[in-house]
Amino acid sequence: MDRPAAPRRIQRLSQQLANQIAAGEVVERPASVLKELLENSADAGARLIEVEVEQGGTRLLRVRDDGCGIHQDDLALALSPHATSKIRDQGDLVRVASLGFRGEALASIASVSRLTITSRMAGAGEAWQLEGLVQGPVPAALPAGTSVEVRDLFYNTPARRKFLRSERTEFSHIEEVFRRFVLSRSDTAFTLRHNGRQIMRLRAGAAGDLGRVGAVLGASFVEHAQAVEFEAAGMRLWGWAAQPEFSRPQNDMQYFYVNGRVIRDKLVNHAVRQAFEERLPEGRFPAYVLYFELDPALVDVNVHPTKHEVRFREARMVHDFIHRGLSRALAGDAAEEDLAMGHVVRESSRPYVAPLMAAASRGAGRAALAACDALYRASRPQSPAKVAPVAPAGPLGTALALLQGRYVLAEDGSGLVVVNLDAAITRIATGRLLAARQAGAVRPQPLLIPETVELDMGLAEWAEAHPDALLALGLDVDRLGPDTLVVRQIPALLRGAEVKPLVGKVVRMLADGAATELVLQVMAGFVLVDRRMSVSEMNALLREVEALPSQESAPCWGRLTAHQLDQLAGGKGQPEAGEC
Repeated sequence: MDRPAAPRRIQRLSQQLANQIAAGEVVERPASVLKELLENSADAGARLIEVEVEQGGTRLLRVRDDGCGIHQDDLALALSPHATSKIRDQGDLVRVASLGFRGEALASIASVSRLTITSRMAGAGEAWQLEGLVQGPVPAALPAGTSVEVRDLFYNTPARRKFLRSERTEFSHIEEVFRRFVLSRSDTAFTLRHNGRQIMRLRAGAAGDLGRVGAVLGASFVEHAQAVEFEAAGMRLWGWAAQPEFSRPQNDMQYFYVNGRVIRDKLVNHAVRQAFEERLPEGRFPAYVLYFELDPALVDVNVHPTKHEVRFREARMVHDFIHRGLSRALAGDAAEEDLAMGHVVRESSRPYVAPLMAAASRGAGRAALAACDALYRASRPQSPAKVAPVAPAGPLGTALALLQGRYVLAEDGSGLVVVNLDAAITRIATGRLLAARQAGAVRPQPLLIPETVELDMGLAEWAEAHPDALLALGLDVDRLGPDTLVVRQIPALLRGAEVKPLVGKVVRMLADGAATELVLQVMAGFVLVDRRMSVSEMNALLREVEALPSQESAPCWGRLTAHQLDQLAGGKGQPEAGEC
């Protein structure tokens, strides 16, 4: 058996060899070079970028721009490793807003190619040119901006060069990098040439220009494009997603940008796939161009040498935000799912004008009701019409108006019915929550932004020890700290409810051993009430009230007969109380 060779002494690598090793991470092929150079041009504020390629980028790859340029004294420094104008300290690294920031690209490219950089700052008398690090910069001719010329890629690393593919394959990678980049910069003009032939020429347009998307992905994508626009909690998702009928056999039309940087991220892919999963056939892929914007401090772009991967500091929140925003767009401009009781519930602070009614006779009573309804409609703020099924009249009659946003007024065969809106909806919601709990569990609804709730440490410990009891009620709660919970889901029926008091009250009641029915009744009190109901929605509500069990105790409606209305005008009538 051979004895191991004597250990070799440790020594410092030459700067050239160190740069070539770094180049192995940054420069995989000509397309990698183009990506780095395009990012530098964009960071320089360029509004015109021209790319010229020969032999798939192996012989020549030149990028010219009209950006701010590089000072003569900084040219040599620009080709040094870890030299950059993008960041200065650790604080800048935490909030990277530029595309480039490491200061490795030019040094790495120069170590494996014959690189020439020429630049002229705006207002400077002449341009300056540097060929590698062989000599200092010399005067040159160039309009304001920068030109980087990369020739004979991997000429000095033949082992790397032999791994390159055919000219056609390498240029196809260049085209894809070019497409990804121009889709993120619709306000910049671009030109791409290969072997002297113009491949693509794009004029500058407005930010978010769908015309740029059509020029890159084709008119068919634009024809099927569904606009996406969703904003909340300092985050914004916008762009276009093709309708499901435009699905693809491969994932070749998927472009996702985070603060202008194209990325490939598992979390993002999962959120998008979930939004599309019930809309696409097996084996088909969605097509989209989506832009996600958030505070740079909430995303770490310093994860991978190619900067294609990122890490979100609030991953779950980002996932839910992207999934919700895209799902809303695909469902048809973010139409919220109606509650089972037949109308969207929401709180409104707008005052509503509705007169008190008085009548001297039965006929006059009906006339007064009609006048009241007309005045109510005239004073009611206009809002988009909401569609609800028209229900036939039942024991509680036909809806006429909503009084002061609190009472539904209806007319039956014998007079006027008044329904307490809050009480009725709470009773309906209690019944639905109880039925869902008896069937197994209450259907949950993910929160767009998870919320934190502070409780006594004992209650937080109880919640941590009894997650199943909370899940059965539609509450997904985790313990975040000694006295803090994070809430990720609430019952779908309580969408929009105030999360902190809801969870706090439920946890206290369960920890104290309260009966499930009582807990559900308290939860139902958190349902938001619609103060702007249409007549058809009020009729649907009346039918729900009529279906409630008659043995329920607290009344939520009353009736004034025609005779009582006549007497009421003289101050003698008394309403007839009714139970739900």
